[in-house]
Amino acid sequence: MTFRTLDDAKDLAGKTALVRVDFNVPMEGGKVTEDTRLRVALPTIQKLRDAGARVALLAHFDRPKGQRVATMSLKPVVEPLETLLGAPVRFADDCVGDVARTAVADLDAGGVILLENVRFHAGEEKNDSAFAAQLAELGDVYVNDAFSAAHRAHASTEGLARLLPAYAGESMRRELEALDAALGNPQKPVIGIVGGSKVSTKLDLLQNLVGKLDKLAIGGGMANTFLYAQGVDIGGSLAEKDMADTARAIMETAKAKGCELLLPVDVVVAVEVKPGAATRTVKAGEALSADDKILDAGPETVARLTAAMDGSKTLIWNGPLGVFEVPPFDAATVAAAKHAAELAKSGKLVAVAGGGDTVAALHHAGTADDMTFVSTAGGAFLEWMEGKALPGVEALQA
Repeated sequence: MTFRTLDDAKDLAGKTALVRVDFNVPMEGGKVTEDTRLRVALPTIQKLRDAGARVALLAHFDRPKGQRVATMSLKPVVEPLETLLGAPVRFADDCVGDVARTAVADLDAGGVILLENVRFHAGEEKNDSAFAAQLAELGDVYVNDAFSAAHRAHASTEGLARLLPAYAGESMRRELEALDAALGNPQKPVIGIVGGSKVSTKLDLLQNLVGKLDKLAIGGGMANTFLYAQGVDIGGSLAEKDMADTARAIMETAKAKGCELLLPVDVVVAVEVKPGAATRTVKAGEALSADDKILDAGPETVARLTAAMDGSKTLIWNGPLGVFEVPPFDAATVAAAKHAAELAKSGKLVAVAGGGDTVAALHHAGTADDMTFVSTAGGAFLEWMEGKALPGVEALQA
């Protein structure tokens, strides 16, 4: 897919850029408690300022469902954004109408304004054409820098892009380039890691990936379901036994398409999930008691996975290999993450990861900064991996 970026935008001086950002940040007591999403937007904002454009930021916060909810105002974002940007940021009490028009018109070249929560208007989530037209009145060009919201066909993510010259912002560009390098046009061989608790929530993902990857490692509770489907004793482990037929079908599809599935060959079991719990490592297939729970992949499984990484050029990762939040059941995830990070740092592997649990696991392992790219986009990242079209991205195609 080719898409328009800010490098394709000409003569921005004096023009107003409507920039869709993701400022749905953690807040507590009216204060921003984690500013990663603000930092991510800075390169786009600064690039537009340097080009002499006025920058009007569009964003949502929480789920006000078309109502004006005081506790869901974006106003608390202004002060931390000013600090990060090192420049004044104005605030408008609405994102459309006279209030917004007057505030945007009052900006100097290079000025920045944050408009109030677009979801205060019901037309946003309905992708209402009239609401999109009201937004479009405020600007000359549209920039989408919120990949995390690109899977939603909303007025500020898709409708507006159809009304103004539309471009991908710097964060969006990096995300799309990384995902293209991981799944679109990857260096082969390609290995995937998919973990997490349930096969049912990642069915589309698995079915898409087995047709695109050379190897696919399955971990977490999902692996228990696949082991169960093969007749392996999983004791009292978390598994979706009603998904056994589906798991077998996925294994058959993988075999037919030449994708090697890597399931655990040994596992770490314990009677309870608590920090420092007594554990033992057993071969997959050994008899387990009804109290035994498989909570992590074993060292042989990790060794096989890291060897598969060594033989690959590209890795795409979504989901942990065990209950990483509760040591010692983080061992497999941490070991795999550290190995992937080393390969990525040395230029031997393009390693792209994403999804909430995955990002948390990589931070836990201390490897997030060493991967080629880590997406914080959550649902949009997952839908991209599932092979689904993202409305906000489709609207940016050149």
